[in-house]
Amino acid sequence: MPEIVRHSQYFEAILQLRNPNDELINFVRNQVKKRGATIAKVKTLKNGVDMYISDQRFTRAMGNKMKKAFKGELKMSRKIFTRNKQTSKDVYRVTVLFRMADDEPKEELD
Repeated sequence: MPEIVRHSQYFEAILQLRNPNDELINFVRNQVKKRGATIAKVKTLKNGVDMYISDQRFTRAMGNKMKKAFKGELKMSRKIFTRNKQTSKDVYRVTVLFRMADDEPKEELD
């Protein structure tokens, strides 16, 4: 199968990591490198990281792997991006949110 060449900012999915630790970020980067997908852009936020990834199917599978390997909450959503003019099918952008669970329960203030 011929390799498809895309521009450097191309992405099909957004992987949102909230409250991540270094182990989770390294896990994601190693999986991306192993699979051959590319990270088009990384946004660092106050409470996490957004990674724009070139492969939608891989990103969804990545969410399930993170759910099994780490404690946390997983949410997946999709949004219509455009319509393929040749096949008349909708093309979606996927957002995968993984919110890591806090290791220590927080104390309530009275």
